[in-house]
Amino acid sequence: MYMQEQEDEIIPYIVESREDTGLYNAKFGIWLFLASEIMLFGSLFSSYILLRVGASSWPVQSDFLNVPIGALNSVILITSSMFIIRAWTSLKANDFKKFQKFMWLTIVFAIFFLCFKGVEYAQHFMHHEYPKKSVFLALYFLMTGLHALHILGGIIVNIYYVSSGSRLWSTNPRWFTNRIEVAGLYWHFVDIIWIFLFPTLYLF
Repeated sequence: MYMQEQEDEIIPYIVESREDTGLYNAKFGIWLFLASEIMLFGSLFSSYILLRVGASSWPVQSDFLNVPIGALNSVILITSSMFIIRAWTSLKANDFKKFQKFMWLTIVFAIFFLCFKGVEYAQHFMHHEYPKKSVFLALYFLMTGLHALHILGGIIVNIYYVSSGSRLWSTNPRWFTNRIEVAGLYWHFVDIIWIFLFPTLYLF
């Protein structure tokens, strides 16, 4: 009897939008996850503001950071977000080959982003600019490093979807399309975080 009650309490997986929320389960779940991520990065941005306002002196940030590479990375990441939208709309149009093309472009551009970020880090290390050198550098490495880990996580998930997509697409195309939309929402979040990070750390 107890086991039966537990089974009755399991939330069923659905691919159709619920009437009460207008969302299907996976989409509702990713919004809850992104809400926790907003709190995480929000705390870091708040710490940055409080530490900068309370500091007796603060370095000229553009003197420490490579603004052209940061700007190029912004273009790369925004473009990758456009590609993942095209990947999702390709599935909506039942064009799986076009989905693969745009998803691989998303992944390649994300790898470019990490490579350029690696170049930046290497430049800092060559000049002995480590997190322990200043509060600003500690915040810079913490915030951009955490963001880079999110990029890496997104790359892994996207590679899984594009590499095993033909099987998943043939088994349940609606389920697979929903999953790509959820992956796209996560990717847009990563993009938006960088849009805030770039001016905060590189320009102000």
